[in-house]
Amino acid sequence: MQANLFDTNDSSKDPIRHPLGDAELLEFLHLFSPTEADQILATLIQDIPWQQEYLKIAGRLRAVPRLQCWMGDHGSHYGYSGVRLSPCPWNKTVKSILARVSELSGSPFNSVLINYYRNGQDSVAWHADDERELGEAPVIASVSLGAERIFEMKEKNNSPAKKYRLPLRHGSLLVMGEKMQQHWLHQLPKVKDLQEPRINLTFRNIIAS
Repeated sequence: MQANLFDTNDSSKDPIRHPLGDAELLEFLHLFSPTEADQILATLIQDIPWQQEYLKIAGRLRAVPRLQCWMGDHGSHYGYSGVRLSPCPWNKTVKSILARVSELSGSPFNSVLINYYRNGQDSVAWHADDERELGEAPVIASVSLGAERIFEMKEKNNSPAKKYRLPLRHGSLLVMGEKMQQHWLHQLPKVKDLQEPRINLTFRNIIAS
């Protein structure tokens, strides 16, 4: 029996600190080796019970431009933009990723939103993860697998707003600290002609349901 799904990589414990000023943003470039990341990506695409969610916009239901799965402890309900999500049970692979992420980030998490971007036409618009269930100063840990995509950030309250762009690499971890959701918005824009898939796991801690 395999004791640990992932190899230990000491270099993954040395984060890059990105200079946002009023918020902490840490990047661990090598949470997983390329071989590990390839294996995990293929496993999650196959095993996760993906759902197509819909948003009501101008009176019409529109498909969210990505597939999703909300996973976590019993009772960790979550919602955004009128969508209400009840957790499905932890997947074995995701639970192993959670243990690695919690160790590096030093933060507890009881749930995860998993997004499946099937190609460059799947995306997520400007937003902050500041829903009531996450508390006043949430820490969110974001794992990237698959196609490298550009993560865009901009300040919420300053004009002109400072902007920051960051490539999200295959097998990396981005930890958004306590003030990130208070002061910054983020998005993952569409990419023309990109055919390769990407999976993003954003680990969260639900404190109220």
